[in-house]
Amino acid sequence: QEQLVEAGGGSVQAGGSLTLSCTTSGSMLRFLVMGWYRQAPGKRREWVARSFRSGGTNYADSVEGRFTISRDNARNTVYLQMDSLKPEDTAVYYCNGDYGPFDKGAVWGQGTQVIVSS
Repeated sequence: QEQLVEAGGGSVQAGGSLTLSCTTSGSMLRFLVMGWYRQAPGKRREWVARSFRSGGTNYADSVEGRFTISRDNARNTVYLQMDSLKPEDTAVYYCNGDYGPFDKGAVWGQGTQVIVSS
């Protein structure tokens, strides 16, 4: 099956930056949407950002202005640039590839840990 592999997680101080990457085993263009989600300890998984195959992007209010999602279709990779990190950004970040509506399905990566300390 198609696989998504995240990388770039780590530990940083508040106010610092990290860039995550997610690489698909096949063509990333098979997905209608590439997205980033995160799950903090004891919390439910939440949506963070998404990048549409057509070029558009959306962000959760909590990260708007601080995070930037981008993609390199030739490298089958989507990125999440995270600036001005806050302790509340601490979570496991997951990459998601969605084939589209009508229950076409989606693929998840294994996740990468991000820890932001004060």
